[in-house]
Amino acid sequence: MGIPLGSLTIVEALTDHELFGRVFQPATAWSAWLAFLTALFGLHMTDDQVAIYRRHTGRQRPPKAPAREAWVVVGRRGGKSRVAALVAVWLACFKDYRTVLAPGEPGTLMVIAADRRQARVVFRYIEALLDGVPMLASLVQHRTRESITLNNRVIIEVHTASFRAIRGYTLIGAVCDELAFWSSEESANPDTEILAGLRPGMATVPGALLLCISSAYARRGALWEAYREHWGQEDDPVLVWKADTRAMNPTVDEQVIAEAYARDESAARAEYGAEFRRDLEDYVGREALMAVVARDRRELPPSLFYRHLAFVDPSGGSADSMTLAIAHVERDKLVLDALREAQPPFSPEVVVEQFAQVLREYRIRAVVGDRYAGEWPRERFRAHGIAYQPAEKTKGQIYAELLPLLNSGVVELLDNRRLLSQVLSLERRTSWGGRESVDHPPSAHDDLANAAAGVLVLAWGGRRRARIFVSTEPPIITPLTAPGAARSLDLPVPGPDVRTHKF
Repeated sequence: MGIPLGSLTIVEALTDHELFGRVFQPATAWSAWLAFLTALFGLHMTDDQVAIYRRHTGRQRPPKAPAREAWVVVGRRGGKSRVAALVAVWLACFKDYRTVLAPGEPGTLMVIAADRRQARVVFRYIEALLDGVPMLASLVQHRTRESITLNNRVIIEVHTASFRAIRGYTLIGAVCDELAFWSSEESANPDTEILAGLRPGMATVPGALLLCISSAYARRGALWEAYREHWGQEDDPVLVWKADTRAMNPTVDEQVIAEAYARDESAARAEYGAEFRRDLEDYVGREALMAVVARDRRELPPSLFYRHLAFVDPSGGSADSMTLAIAHVERDKLVLDALREAQPPFSPEVVVEQFAQVLREYRIRAVVGDRYAGEWPRERFRAHGIAYQPAEKTKGQIYAELLPLLNSGVVELLDNRRLLSQVLSLERRTSWGGRESVDHPPSAHDDLANAAAGVLVLAWGGRRRARIFVSTEPPIITPLTAPGAARSLDLPVPGPDVRTHKF
């Protein structure tokens, strides 16, 4: 069973020097967080705490009951992770779940972040809080690098932001760390899908808490939606707390923040000021993108009727994927035929050899690629009989030219989850001078999107030259998308289970 501390509240535990009072010092630096915890668990608030609560929630009436969910939008170095660890330890150690857990069923407290390295930030704070209090340390039964098993049938686990990995658990709580920056190749909306998977796991545990903490970012995603729907809503069981860095942690040097504002005010307002950015927009709408996807089409075989073009996004093999995209012009459509992706780690020379084989299958003798990749792609592709031509346009210019093609519907994309996820995650950013740029968000990738955009823009620019037809008397043009076309040429027709190749 849990620590025999009777009706001890989290605020009492925080201020008790035998428990966490020695860790959260000086006490004056944590007064705003104390007000947050008092509101979070529906405890009695002092007049000073009510004033802090009103300032950071937009509400007037103090809460009468604990929150079911808490969304904490606080600037960097504001103390979010340490307080999240405190809440996690209190939920795991100070409550008794024996009456709600079935025999043999553990209660899990998840710490979820964009990757395991980020999740271990909160996890390390949890370990320190447990190890620093002998009564809590005695609860630890077993631990690994990413989990702590307690003898009260509770397990604290680290998870990455994957909607597939969080299902099937009975949850006493979850800490979602920096969810405004979650990205996933499996989904264009990993935050929304993960939260949808977490909530049912908490449904049978009274007092289970979903705690989402993050710096502010773009005006989209689950964090923005929670702020928009619940900020300032009286008596709402979903608590939204929004505060700049120094409001929550006055020990942060003002000069550090001032220098950040001087370098990039838009970024600093989000990072330290907890203000959602106004200079970021989605690159393309979901509806417009899905309208140009050929459903269940994974790949098209080489055609004898059309000239194929190719674009490659090289990589050194350690961080980013190396990708290849092939397309052709068909009547008034730019058709994406094939995608190849080598995910790191890999040998660049081996991947170039494999890409070259694919290019020969499509009768392609020259490939266009990133002009910033240096000399090695030219040398390696040349060794396999393929000319490598540096792209005339930058990535930003390519994305800018692709957007009207997507919106006008002249493109046919493959039904490739990773490609679609990357395109949907792209951001349009406007600088103070009014100049726009397009790029992937922090911690995300756009390797497939870059290759696909490159070849489609390449095909659009050379669409008159790209049409090469086999002529008879009279000319016969049979698109491979027509029923029976591939069969008449003895070419394989890809079924819906054909996947993008990975090397």
